[in-house]
Amino acid sequence: MVTETMMPVNGIELCVETFGEPGDPALLLIAGATGSMDWWDDEFCRRLAAGGRHVIRYDHRDTGRSTSFPAGDPPYSDVDLAHDALGVLDALGIHQAHLVGLSMGGALAQRIAVERPHRVLSLSLMATSTVPPAYEMSPPALGTDPSPQWSDRRSAVNSIVAAVRRLGGPFTADDPHLRRLAERVFDRTHNMAASQTNHLRCAGGPPVRDRLAEITAPTLILHGTLDPVFPPPHAEALCTEIPGARLVWLEGVGHEFPPSAVWCQVIDEIIDQAGRRTQPA
Repeated sequence: MVTETMMPVNGIELCVETFGEPGDPALLLIAGATGSMDWWDDEFCRRLAAGGRHVIRYDHRDTGRSTSFPAGDPPYSDVDLAHDALGVLDALGIHQAHLVGLSMGGALAQRIAVERPHRVLSLSLMATSTVPPAYEMSPPALGTDPSPQWSDRRSAVNSIVAAVRRLGGPFTADDPHLRRLAERVFDRTHNMAASQTNHLRCAGGPPVRDRLAEITAPTLILHGTLDPVFPPPHAEALCTEIPGARLVWLEGVGHEFPPSAVWCQVIDEIIDQAGRRTQPA
């Protein structure tokens, strides 16, 4: 069963979609910066749900059908984005969930695990780093074309496809697939300029890197060997600083949502992680 609905969360509205049975353990997917729920592939979500999980994906504020703000000066911080994730769970009446966060979503998941540990059953972090990052990020790899006409469908789609290609690897989906996905993103988004810029400009909250040792949730780190934004040392640092964390390499994967070539590996690891016991406090 799949349902999509608008939910009041923290004074705004977020678009939320669920897969699977509400009675199964909840698994919340937290996308990266500029990423709407569309980037969590429908079939990927269905396969996770088939593994006995109530899968939840949502549009961050300023993406998809969720509340949008004017582009350029977002009136929120990454703390608010983390609270949105918890607010989605609250709106669904869910107290605890397995968190799966990619890139910025991984940073938000870390913040939740540190500041609200009682809400986290397990942690799966993909294509991310410590907060703040353990090493310098790669600026040329970040963001999309700085001068697309975001209101123009063709220009916006071309820019999104080019960005995914630039950050991906040999298993990244082909251009027709990416174009269809980018068109879906464009058609569902209130304000493309805001969706592609505001997350990158929002204020940062208090750093949590010095508190990563407090994380008790079983933690899995999935990281592409070809990630140009967070090269392998970022994943290694994260694994070192979170007690008991497991690091699993995704060979040939860049800075991207899991390409279909590694779905079996990623889904098996996430389902397995969600079944692991919490470490003793």
